[in-house]
Amino acid sequence: MPARVASILSTLLFIATCFTASITFNTNQLHAAEYSLAIQPILPDEELKRIYQPLADYLSQESGHTIKIATYRSFTYYWHKMRKRKRGFDLVLDAAHFTDYRIQKFGYTVLAKMPDTVSFSIVTREDNFVLDVEELISARIATLPTPSLGAVRLEQYFNNPMRIPNYVYELNSNIAVESVISGKVDAAIIPTRLASTYTGLNTVDTTDPVPHMAISSSADTPEDVVNLIRQALLDADKTEQGKKMLTELKVSYFEATDNSTYEGYAELLKGTFGY
Repeated sequence: MPARVASILSTLLFIATCFTASITFNTNQLHAAEYSLAIQPILPDEELKRIYQPLADYLSQESGHTIKIATYRSFTYYWHKMRKRKRGFDLVLDAAHFTDYRIQKFGYTVLAKMPDTVSFSIVTREDNFVLDVEELISARIATLPTPSLGAVRLEQYFNNPMRIPNYVYELNSNIAVESVISGKVDAAIIPTRLASTYTGLNTVDTTDPVPHMAISSSADTPEDVVNLIRQALLDADKTEQGKKMLTELKVSYFEATDNSTYEGYAELLKGTFGY
């Protein structure tokens, strides 16, 4: 083959390769979309974004879509947006009662959950040795605002409106327990695991455990995206990128599960305004 012909063929092959790559890139760009990952407001906005951004980055990388963290200023506002189905709830990492609520009301699908269960403990300072929750009627008890899981659990203890404590709403559970230690409040309801990291606390009572937080997807999220996100979560402990993300979240893995795991937990929201 003459050198000139070979050169022309080589040039044409290069152009064809570039054209094919361009089509592939543009096709991927056309199919890529942006989805929100809502996080319940257990911490201030900036702190939530800092903690969960590695999860959003990992899911973006693995799915080929842009996953953006969505946060809300309070549980009251979060609950309002959830009920009204406002934009921002494509994917949600949330507690058991909210997860089941969205399954029942809006057809969400659970993709995976954090391992194990969650319970809450009512604690006092050890020099305020309370043996029975009834002793805390009219006392100051710190909690996250309703309808956080801790708050609805606390309200279960005090179902007589004439015999209730004085609820002191704090931004997060760390502040709540520090308020107990400092004497600002008489007691607090906090995650049992958090309580176990402190000395000098008296545990008055502990709630029954519920499944840990789950990531669920709305019925509007395309099935192929749902499948990509689910697989990325379940495979996270098998790749270097996934392990790095899990380390940032301080969890070992995401656990396979389905909607049935959360069945019935929306009942905890009964009595909540708008339920």
